[in-house]
Amino acid sequence: MSLNSGTPVLERPLVDDATGAPVPVTSEPRPRRRWVRATVLGAVIPIAVIVLWQAIATSGLVPSYRLPTPLSVWAAGVDLYERGVLYQHIAISTQRVLLGFGIGAIVGLALASIVGLSARASELFAPTLGALRAVPSLAWVPLLGLYLGLNEDSKVALVAIGAFFPVYTTVAPALRHVDAHLVELGRSYGYSGPALLSLVQLPAVVPAVISSLRLALAQAWLFLVAGELLGASLGLGFLLVDSQQNGRIDRLFLTIILLGILGKGTDSAVGLLERFLLKRWGS
Repeated sequence: MSLNSGTPVLERPLVDDATGAPVPVTSEPRPRRRWVRATVLGAVIPIAVIVLWQAIATSGLVPSYRLPTPLSVWAAGVDLYERGVLYQHIAISTQRVLLGFGIGAIVGLALASIVGLSARASELFAPTLGALRAVPSLAWVPLLGLYLGLNEDSKVALVAIGAFFPVYTTVAPALRHVDAHLVELGRSYGYSGPALLSLVQLPAVVPAVISSLRLALAQAWLFLVAGELLGASLGLGFLLVDSQQNGRIDRLFLTIILLGILGKGTDSAVGLLERFLLKRWGS
């Protein structure tokens, strides 16, 4: 038959040489396209909020001393930046969060491992830690100020307390429910104790660990503000109080926006850690 007869020619499907199965043709967007699409979609609501904010602020519905315009908030940030103050507030708050988060997460993982893998340890620690978890963040401030003073140690300790409980309360139950067959397989390879924990049990609960770290990071920022609201001379929490006392509503809005940006930025950093851990141990 002539090739020019108009008869459709069926092409041979692509075949995987290893399995002999047809290779599916996917129309999944490339990672770069997915990233661009996610960025564009994620920016829709913030842009809409800014536009609505500007419209309300300039319409006269709300007095300017109650609702500043986005441009005035931006101007307040530029003013603080040019005076070299904005960077100091951001840097000291970020430092306190990272130090406290690191300490709280490490202690939380260690205690969660003990409690999650030992029924006796759970009976010993769980009631006390459950009661301490219910203590509000502001209740710790005067106690830490009494014993540690109103300095960096008390603020970092408060952030560490805030970061500890989400890690402990999330990872400990996850370790209790690790597949027993997986643990027995690890023991059959000669693993026990810390080696079994680090090579078998913790990798099995990577999603729970990442979720706990994200919750801990959010709690760390909350406890940071609680600590800086009382007895701080520098930091975003101090800037909140100072702006309120001086009637600088523009700086108040600026501080809240900065806290949101910094919180999202650190959460994204944990997301990168999640990709690394899931790539290494997720399968």
